[in-house]
Amino acid sequence: MRHARSGKKLGRDSAHRKALYSNLAGALIEHGRIKTTVTKAKAVKPIAEQMITLGRRGDLHARRQATAFLRSRDIVHKLFAEVGPRFKDRPGGYSRIIRIGPRPGDAAEMVYLELVDEEYVATQREERTPAPAPAPAVPVEAADEAPETEEEAVEDPEAAAEVDAEPEADDAAEPAAEAAPAEGDEPAADDEPKA
Repeated sequence: MRHARSGKKLGRDSAHRKALYSNLAGALIEHGRIKTTVTKAKAVKPIAEQMITLGRRGDLHARRQATAFLRSRDIVHKLFAEVGPRFKDRPGGYSRIIRIGPRPGDAAEMVYLELVDEEYVATQREERTPAPAPAPAVPVEAADEAPETEEEAVEDPEAAAEVDAEPEADDAAEPAAEAAPAEGDEPAADDEPKA
């Protein structure tokens, strides 16, 4: 009988199980969120939270304990430099399990095991996802006209330079043309009353 024996066996021997817990806890600390099965998530959650508690302590002995279990200095450094201080004021419950439904291959119940701190999870998610391409702010009608001018510019670069120069010249000529008749009209108006 298995009375008072805690922990899941997960169909692995003890060395394989310990390596699995180490890898899953390290991945959770590194990425802030992992996708795994319900059973594995329930088994590794207390271990990952214990590692975060060591990160909150921050002393040398805690760092050595975390290194002995996680076996990666990079992950331990991230644990003590970033993750631990973020949970400094939280007295426990650093992670949560969110069910996401069955896996297509074998219908195993899948979950997200993620850290509770929203800011940390959001920053990790931003680092992993590429920036989306900005949507064009041009209306649909104007978008139809724009490729034609670009194609013309690609076909004949000199004509494109002339087309760009002509509107500037027209803009400069219009204020001068408006100013010239106005000046010419004023003296003529002055001349009429004198006569």
